[in-house]
Amino acid sequence: MNAKYQRLRTRFAPETRFEVTPVPATPFRGTVETELDRLKDGFLLRLLNETPEPELNPSLRRAANEAAALAWLTPFPLLLFPVLFEEKAQTERKQAAKQARVRQRSRDLLAEAA
Repeated sequence: MNAKYQRLRTRFAPETRFEVTPVPATPFRGTVETELDRLKDGFLLRLLNETPEPELNPSLRRAANEAAALAWLTPFPLLLFPVLFEEKAQTERKQAAKQARVRQRSRDLLAEAA
């Protein structure tokens, strides 16, 4: 055999066990989530009641959901949601007005061409 080769006897110590309690990566915010949903529903209902155009309903609902999702990523979602929702709703209203102008212009052009 090789002169440097030496056989070692293995000995294992008794098995060691310990308790591991997982720590969540983010704090539990279940109550804040419920409050955010209530706040979103309240703002959305108020805005839908104030909006006479029913074709804006899906856009405003989407704006509310997007604002809630963005607000949830911040440390203070209940504080930031109203501002985000107003910005999103205003953007949706502007987009709807622009689309209405484009439709009307298209109708006018088609009427002139006929």
